[in-house]
Amino acid sequence: MVVPVIDFSKLDGAERTETLAQIANGCEEWGFFQLVNHGIPLELLERVKKVCSDCYRLREAGFKASEPVRTLEALVDAERRGEEVAPVDDLDWEDIFFIHDGCQWPSDPSAFKETMREYRAELRKLAERVMEAMDENLGLTKGTIKDAFSAGGRHEPFFGTKVSHYPPCPRPDLITGLRAHTDAGGVILLFQDDRVGGLEVLKDGQWIDVQPLAGAIVINTGDQIEVLSNGRYRSAWHRVLPMRDGNRRSIASFYNPANEATISPAAVQGSGGGETYPKYVFGDYMDVYVKQKFQAKEPRFEAVKAAAPKSSPAA
Repeated sequence: MVVPVIDFSKLDGAERTETLAQIANGCEEWGFFQLVNHGIPLELLERVKKVCSDCYRLREAGFKASEPVRTLEALVDAERRGEEVAPVDDLDWEDIFFIHDGCQWPSDPSAFKETMREYRAELRKLAERVMEAMDENLGLTKGTIKDAFSAGGRHEPFFGTKVSHYPPCPRPDLITGLRAHTDAGGVILLFQDDRVGGLEVLKDGQWIDVQPLAGAIVINTGDQIEVLSNGRYRSAWHRVLPMRDGNRRSIASFYNPANEATISPAAVQGSGGGETYPKYVFGDYMDVYVKQKFQAKEPRFEAVKAAAPKSSPAA
């Protein structure tokens, strides 16, 4: 099995119907697909790779002194002493930082801010085009998902970017790169390393490589798309394996609802034969998610359903 690769440029041509069907298949059967010819200039993607790699080089010493490294070194030392050791199940072998419009961005390298602002603007437009394709496939009015994410236009959807590196790991049998999880939000757009693999998606009980592909943007659907589609689209479990060789770069951007937005499957109730997910405020869901990110998602929905009467309606 191979994660679907879709030529997004064909959405505007004679093959629109076929392309929409491919997107629907990616959302329904995988929760993951890759877009090529997506409209983001390859020259810009090359600049993004450079500034993010340069940024990590400035952070590398800090990672070598981080808790995951210290923990792994302690396990290896214990093993050398003949002690029995078990793999770590609550740490990830990754160096990360987040950027969004409300936080301070790295100023070194000097080109980082300008490049990432340009990139994020392009990516945000791409996310909204993908959501419009989802609207059409779900039989919804154009802009329905975006409208839900913005609480009817009263609040700005959250758009954040996680810049990650997964440095070479000397003992990948003792620690994970990133633990298996589903994403909490809406549409996730990933510009992953085109040389070093490690990202896997769970499909029909098997872990499948999300194959590195130069110039591609990987799309995956989060928990809120699952709810809005009343389960027609599913958020997919995924993980990152640590690698002995190669420093894997990963730049994931999240187009999420505003914290004040009310999320429910009501918009597509007619096609689903009844609602199977609760109605809740996204900020309440995030309060649950941060505590249960690496656990089964169904209890998260149950927890937010139980808390729903205490939530105030979207403002």
